[in-house]
Amino acid sequence: MPQQQRAIATRRAALEGAAAVIERHGYDAATINLMVRESGVTKGALYFHFSSKEAIAEAIIAEQGAWLDRRTDPGVPPLQCVVDLSYAFVEALLTDPLMRASIRMTVNRAGSPDSVVGGYRTWIDGVAALLRQARDEGALAPGVDPEAAAYVVCASMTGLQLTSETLTGRADLEERVESMWRLLVPGLVGTGDVRDVDVRPPSTRAVDPG
Repeated sequence: MPQQQRAIATRRAALEGAAAVIERHGYDAATINLMVRESGVTKGALYFHFSSKEAIAEAIIAEQGAWLDRRTDPGVPPLQCVVDLSYAFVEALLTDPLMRASIRMTVNRAGSPDSVVGGYRTWIDGVAALLRQARDEGALAPGVDPEAAAYVVCASMTGLQLTSETLTGRADLEERVESMWRLLVPGLVGTGDVRDVDVRPPSTRAVDPG
């Protein structure tokens, strides 16, 4: 494996190991030694990429932005893209320890204040950009402010995932997200056809004509 690829793989292993430790023990109780043991990298390799535990925390939180960039599909209408991103987020919370740790640290305000604020801003700004695009294409209801609507969407998702985690271990999160969109989409599209935005979970669309 070329040196650059090894470095990327080592950094990723360190992040994933740290995320697993944080998910299991919480940020405050997560130690560098536990992260090293979990990730399988040496302490020297970990410190080569991250100068401190705080730097690891910032990198884990920053993963949200990279995740969002990877899953924003320019070929999908912007309102549909926002809906689809919410379901991809649900899947990530259920299957990706790195995303779970990143969200947990943001919600619990672990790490530096700037990185925590940045975690929230990543989502609000990303959704707002898609809603501005929807407005420019005439798909957003007149009078809807993209930034204000993005704030509501992101705050709603935060509240839903926390409540679902507490009550059902997120077992009903996908169902709750669908309910959220059935309430929000009519206000976002205004006099447009709400059927232009498919609020169902992607896993059900192929088998349920809706």
